[in-house]
Amino acid sequence: MRVTELGQAIGAEWTKLWSVRSTWWCLAGATALMAVSALTLGGATAMDPLRGGIRFPASEPVVSATSFAQFALVALAMLAVTSEYASGGIRATLQATPVRGRMLAAKALVVGPVMAVAGVASGGVATAVVFLALSAEVFGGRVVLPPAQVALDLLRVGVFFALVSVMTLGVGTAIRSAAGTLTVVFMLLMGVPLMLLTTGGEAALAVSLRMPLFAGLAFMGSTDNLTGGPIPYSAGEGLAWLLAWTAAALAAGHAVLRRRDA
Repeated sequence: MRVTELGQAIGAEWTKLWSVRSTWWCLAGATALMAVSALTLGGATAMDPLRGGIRFPASEPVVSATSFAQFALVALAMLAVTSEYASGGIRATLQATPVRGRMLAAKALVVGPVMAVAGVASGGVATAVVFLALSAEVFGGRVVLPPAQVALDLLRVGVFFALVSVMTLGVGTAIRSAAGTLTVVFMLLMGVPLMLLTTGGEAALAVSLRMPLFAGLAFMGSTDNLTGGPIPYSAGEGLAWLLAWTAAALAAGHAVLRRRDA
């Protein structure tokens, strides 16, 4: 019976997600941001004399481009919950699915897979753009397209987008305000990590490199912490940190949801 009720809740969340135009705009924006950012980063890499003519996969700059493109999908994940609080629709949602945890699980089970597919698709488009634009001889033919590496990179991008989006869902459930959610998520993903990096302290650096963005970059195979230094741990540890942040955000959202009325 509970499985049936969860399935019904998932169906309702799926319908709500695809019935608004903002979903399509956010997905289109993520694809455009990914393609433009990856092309810019790929062009810089191809022309970098310090790389010594080393060939690189077309998906390599796509991984770095997630730092920018993620915010379009963050906005979509945020709207999946905050728009209901803004419109008052959350009352109808909780009447239909009165068990708070089941409602939050249904949202996460819709948002996560959709964002994973969106990440793979937008990353695939960006990879194709980078390869078509930068494999020409004017760039030294340094961009290549190894199938196994590209597939792995795109899969990791999809997982990263899914987890960051579900983390955003948890934050949005706890805060309820679109502006507040966007501010907190931005600070978690970019603001606080970069501020900690600039302090130069060893402890601050260690904390910064274990926040969601750098954990995600480590998981996706990037060794650059955006300031020229390395991320000093493995892809597996990066995934573990990313999962921990996501779980903490969902737990916070669930705790607030249980304590408050809609």
